Amino acid sequence: MKAIKTSTALKKGDTVSVLTGKYKGKSGKIIDVNRNSGRVTVEAINMRTRFKKKQGTTPGSKTVFPAPMPSGKVILICPQCGKATRIGHSFLENGNKQRICKKCKKAI
Repeated sequence: MKAIKTSTALKKGDTVSVLTGKYKGKSGKIIDVNRNSGRVTVEAINMRTRFKKKQGTTPGSKTVFPAPMPSGKVILICPQCGKATRIGHSFLENGNKQRICKKCKKAI
């Protein structure tokens, strides 16, 4: 199956809030963005557990990690106004594109 590149304005380090599911209302920082699958990994959200069998003298272990979730299930928290907001774009005089908050109209 061919990977489909999806567009999302979310970036690593953004603070987001979860909109649906078991973790609805919780917020955290994005630690990974996968644009090919359209998924984001948020710290301490969507936690999964893996068990590793013992091998020889190495004991078995339990690993807890955050699993990726669809980027459509999260919304950005604006660092200036602190509200959950959609992301707009504007162009600077030098032609660079920047993200703006749809609520307070300030740069993110």
